[in-house]
Amino acid sequence: MNIYDFKAKTIDGKEISLDKYKGKVLIITNTASKCGFTPQYEDLQRVYEKYRDRGFEILGFPSNQFAEQEPGSNEEIQNFCTANYGVSFQMFSKIDVRGENAHPLFKYLTEQAPFKGFDMNHSLGKVLKGLLEEKYPEILPGDSIKWNFTKFLIDREGNVAGRYEPTTSPLDMEKDIERLL
Repeated sequence: MNIYDFKAKTIDGKEISLDKYKGKVLIITNTASKCGFTPQYEDLQRVYEKYRDRGFEILGFPSNQFAEQEPGSNEEIQNFCTANYGVSFQMFSKIDVRGENAHPLFKYLTEQAPFKGFDMNHSLGKVLKGLLEEKYPEILPGDSIKWNFTKFLIDREGNVAGRYEPTTSPLDMEKDIERLL
């Protein structure tokens, strides 16, 4: 099994099979428009533009599961991403990424790449950990998605090559991306 076994709806409602991305290196990430990590859209777009001609894609999956930081409709999300960050990589319909109703893709991703902690050297690392401990302690146990902008790097064969928490910038993933390209 790999990510090519899954289907998902694009942000405009078309169901596609992820085997459309066979042979490409991917970042799959859950996103939100009203989060402290939302500026990562800019870095994701920058990385996408740098590597897309070499067989690289980014798949963004909006989710409203973390402090309701993605309340908009799919159309509002698309407009926000385009207007504010020039996002041109593929965005998908809003989904759950953790819990009982999590999209099967994200259940698979978290099974393949366990949670290893936040980067405490990142300016928001301690803040995020403290927020979760205080307000959302149920999120911390296990390997599920902990917050918006958890990123999974996928190799050309559709296998999970790494998991990067929100405290890792997409720009800090470039060496790993280049290695897979």
